[in-house]
Amino acid sequence: MTAAQPQVAQAVVGALSTAETFVQLLYLAASILFILGLKDLGDAQTARRGVLLAEIGMVAAVAGTLLFGVDKGIIVRWEWIVVALLIGTGVGTAMGLWIPMTKMPERIALSHAFGGLAVALVGVVEYLNHGGPQMGTLHITATGLEVALGALTFTGSLMAFGKLQGFITGRPVTYPLQNLSNLAMIVGTLGLIGLLVHSPGASWAFYAVATLGVLLGVLLVLPIGGADMPVVICLLNSYAGLAASATGFALDNNVLIICGALDGFSGFLLGMMMSKAMNRSFSNVLFGAFGAAPEAKAVTEGAAPSGPAPNVGSVEEAAEVLRAARSVIVVPGYGMAVSQAQHAVRDLANVLQANGCDVRYAIHPVAGRMPGHMNVLLAEANVPYDHLFDLDVINDDFTATDVALVVGANDVVNPAARSNQSSPIYGMPILSADMAKTCVVLKRSLNAGFAGIENELFVRSNTMMVLGDAKKTLMQFTSALKE
Repeated sequence: MTAAQPQVAQAVVGALSTAETFVQLLYLAASILFILGLKDLGDAQTARRGVLLAEIGMVAAVAGTLLFGVDKGIIVRWEWIVVALLIGTGVGTAMGLWIPMTKMPERIALSHAFGGLAVALVGVVEYLNHGGPQMGTLHITATGLEVALGALTFTGSLMAFGKLQGFITGRPVTYPLQNLSNLAMIVGTLGLIGLLVHSPGASWAFYAVATLGVLLGVLLVLPIGGADMPVVICLLNSYAGLAASATGFALDNNVLIICGALDGFSGFLLGMMMSKAMNRSFSNVLFGAFGAAPEAKAVTEGAAPSGPAPNVGSVEEAAEVLRAARSVIVVPGYGMAVSQAQHAVRDLANVLQANGCDVRYAIHPVAGRMPGHMNVLLAEANVPYDHLFDLDVINDDFTATDVALVVGANDVVNPAARSNQSSPIYGMPILSADMAKTCVVLKRSLNAGFAGIENELFVRSNTMMVLGDAKKTLMQFTSALKE
C-alpha cells in the first residue's frame, strides 16, 4: 500500500457517507411530501395540489432509490430499468387514454393488480437472490408477507375488475364451508411463513405461500356482491399498501415502508367509513355475501317488478314538472356514469338555474362503484364543487324540494332500506329522494340495481319514471326547457 492509498480510501468512504446522507434526505423529503399530499387530497379545494405534491415525492423517492443502487453497486446494468420504465409508461398511458373516467373503478382495480403483481415478483426475486438459508428472521418474514399480500392483491383486484366490467357475475358466489376454508387458508399462510422463519431454506413453503396468496385473492372476492365493491376497492388498496410496506422491510427501504403504511391504513380507514355508510360491519361485508340472502326479494334481469306498476311518464311531462320547479336536487348514480351523462346533467342544471331554479347535487358515500366516483365525474363536467352535498348535509332538505332528479341511482334511494326489515339493504342510510314533492327517476329499464332487489321508490305515487338512456333524456329535457 502506498502512502496515498489510505487518503484515497478515506475519501471514498467520505463520498459514500455523503451519498447515503443525501439518499436519506431524499427519502425524508418524499415521506413529508406524501403526508402533505394525502392531507391535501382530503379537501376538493386542495386536491390538485395534493396530487402534485405526491408526484414530486414519488420522483424524489425513485431518484433516491436509483442513487442508492448506484452507490451500493446494486445497479450494474441500466437497460432493464429503461425497458421496465418504458413498459410501465406504456401501460399507464394506455390506461389513461383508453379507460374513460366513467370506468374509474375498473382503472383503479387494474392499477392495484399491477402493483400487487410487482410486489409479489420483487419478493420472489429477493428470495432467489439472497437464498433462503441466508435470510434473517425479519427479512424472511417481510418477504413472506410481501409475496402473500402481493399475490392476494393481484388476483383479488383482477376479480374486482372482472365483476365491475361484467366479465364475472356481480352476484355473490358462495359455496359450502366458504368462510371456514378461507380462514383455514389464511391460518395456513401465516403458519407457512412461521415455518420459513424456522427453516428459511424450505423453498416449497415459500412457493406454497405465493400459491395460497393467489387462491385467497380469488376466493375472498368471489363471494362479495357488486353492491359492496366500494369497500372491496378500499380493502384491496389497503392490501397493496401493506404489501408495499412489507417490501420496504425486505429491501430495507425506509420510504417504501412509510409510503406503504400510509397507503395501507388510509385504504383500511376508507373501507371502514364505507361500511359505516352502508350501516354494515366490516366483517359482514367481507364474509356476509351481500345480496345472497334467500329471504330477499330479488329481481331477475329482464323481468318486470312485481306489485304496483310504476308511473312511467314521457319526456314532455317530466320537462313540464322541471319547468315549474323552483328547487331541484340531482341524485347521480352509476347509471349516469354508464351513459356518460355528467355533461348533460350540467347543461340541464344551467338552463334550470337560468330560469331561477336552485339546483344542488346529493352525493351518497357509496354511489357508483367506489368512493368519490360521482364527485370525480361531476368535477369533470365542471359542476361547481360547492353545489355538491354529502348525505348528512342535504338529506333533510328533500322534504322542501320541488323535484328530486334521480339519474341512474338505484339502491342508494331505495326506501326499503328504511322500512323493509327483510331487505338486505335494511338500515343502510339512503338519500330521501322519495320525500321530495315529485321524484323524477331516469333509468334505462325497470331492472333491479346492483343489489338485485326491487326499488320501492319506483311505485311511489309522487314518482315519475322516464325510461331510456339518461344522457339522451337529459338532452331532451334541456331542449324542451329552452323552447
